[in-house]
Amino acid sequence: MTIAVYARNTKDNNSDYLENLLVLSAKESFKVIVFKPYLDFLNSTLNKSFTLNTYSNSEELIAKADYVISLGGDGTMLETLEYVRKSGIPVLGVNTGRLGFLATVYKEDFEKAIQLLIKEKFTLDKRELIELDKTTCFNEVNYALNEFTIHKKESSAMINIDTYVDDIFLNSYFADGLIVSTPTGSTAYSLSCGGPIMVPDSDNFIITPIAPHNLNVRPIVISNNKTLSFKVSGRSDSFNVSLDSRSKTINNLSELIIKKADFKFHMINLEGQHFFETLRNKLLWGIDKRH
Repeated sequence: MTIAVYARNTKDNNSDYLENLLVLSAKESFKVIVFKPYLDFLNSTLNKSFTLNTYSNSEELIAKADYVISLGGDGTMLETLEYVRKSGIPVLGVNTGRLGFLATVYKEDFEKAIQLLIKEKFTLDKRELIELDKTTCFNEVNYALNEFTIHKKESSAMINIDTYVDDIFLNSYFADGLIVSTPTGSTAYSLSCGGPIMVPDSDNFIITPIAPHNLNVRPIVISNNKTLSFKVSGRSDSFNVSLDSRSKTINNLSELIIKKADFKFHMINLEGQHFFETLRNKLLWGIDKRH
């Protein structure tokens, strides 16, 4: 068994996690490989001298790893998608930062989580993704776990987004932008714009406008078996498109088409974990003791 570690170069992702993992690997006889920029960061800034196998790109990770541990928050977890891609390699999120719905393992439970992982006491939570079609601006990673977003440029006026569902006209959104979220992303950007929370296996897309001009325009939930298309116009000759945290500038003449991806992102759901528990903990449900 080989476990890969992915992390950003931040002080929260200190060497304690890697050191604990190496102790466990010696006891349990599994291999560890580390994202090279992160290992270089630990060795250079923290005066460590780790000598470990590394990976630097998607091809190396897929060839070597059975599992991936993501150290950080939800943003780091989303970045692992660029490395595991369509391989189906399961990812375990360890939350070393702030609020997170994807990185569900608390840093205090790190060692316990690794024990459950190597003993295979988990289930796979297979999350659906959004895929952007007919564009090469995102190269091979033209899909998202949380959301696809159309957004005006920072200094420009609102934009008009003609939206179609299976080529049937739905609405013209005059707004700062539009979010199409997966159930996984329902607790992210869409939620902050008034969208509903969806359980991960809902098989839906959520269309949520960003600061719409008309107050009667509200989020709508549709089946993710539908194909959505968009035509954008406005005073500016271009606008921004995002897949999770990756953003590109697109010309107004472009037609954008999205659909459900033909593969899934495999999140590790350790024994005893459940999405409802994560909701209660992250959103502080039940903290009001009057009820």
